[in-house]
Amino acid sequence: MKKLNFALLLAVLFASVAFVFGSCSDNKGDLTIKYISYNIRNSHANDGDNAWDIRKPATKEMISREQPDVFGLQEAYIEQLQYIDSNFPQYSRVGVGRDDGKEEGEFMAVYYRNDKFKLMENGDFWLSETPDECSMGWDAACKRIVTWAKLKDKETGKVFYAFNTHLDHVGEVAREQSILLIVKKIDEIVKKDKTPVFLSGDFNSNVSSPIFDPLKNIMKDSRAILPESEWISTYNNYGNGNDAMIDYIFYKNAEVLDFKTLNGDYGKPYISDHYPVMARMKI
Repeated sequence: MKKLNFALLLAVLFASVAFVFGSCSDNKGDLTIKYISYNIRNSHANDGDNAWDIRKPATKEMISREQPDVFGLQEAYIEQLQYIDSNFPQYSRVGVGRDDGKEEGEFMAVYYRNDKFKLMENGDFWLSETPDECSMGWDAACKRIVTWAKLKDKETGKVFYAFNTHLDHVGEVAREQSILLIVKKIDEIVKKDKTPVFLSGDFNSNVSSPIFDPLKNIMKDSRAILPESEWISTYNNYGNGNDAMIDYIFYKNAEVLDFKTLNGDYGKPYISDHYPVMARMKI
């Protein structure tokens, strides 16, 4: 009987030790992240039948139906963010307005599931010669900004970075120099470790442009998981022609499971003048 009790005690002790050490582990298996990049089309645009007040229920439907873990917005004004905030309390956001570093102008907000992820760090930098100041760069038509977040999954302990931006629509030099600056800043912020990094945005250029070469040296285009025959233009111009493929999600230190251009019907023929794009990533 004593030998049996002693054996039982040892079994309980080893089980307890395994539980304690297991609960401290930062590796409990793979983490899948559903990431959406979405140029929401700013609410100040004179878009007639496609004005924000008419389109916004379709944005609500898209988020409700797609249930992203993380999404990066481009062109969003504060009232658009407040609409999303009020309808989706399960998400938190980071980012500042590009015109004053507070709430003026367009945001490149990064939203994340606050029940799933813990925000560890975040920041913003401007795409200019003085990135730490609210400023306009090179030959750009307006101020441009990058917002980033370092997030930790509460269940697995896995950490990743989400960067989000919108390159200038006019300045060719600005787009080229912005790519170089983003590559430099990712290197500085992530510090060359193996942490997964995602970069979403409206790049106002096709990935075939040579300006992307420095970025493609360190990251991959998530769309490339698909055959080129399935690549879909993301700028739809509300069906008025001039379509272009300019919205991307780049990644490194991760695996792409799926990629889609979200061109379905969310209650309006066009949710925005851009289609959102979605990538499912495994880290």
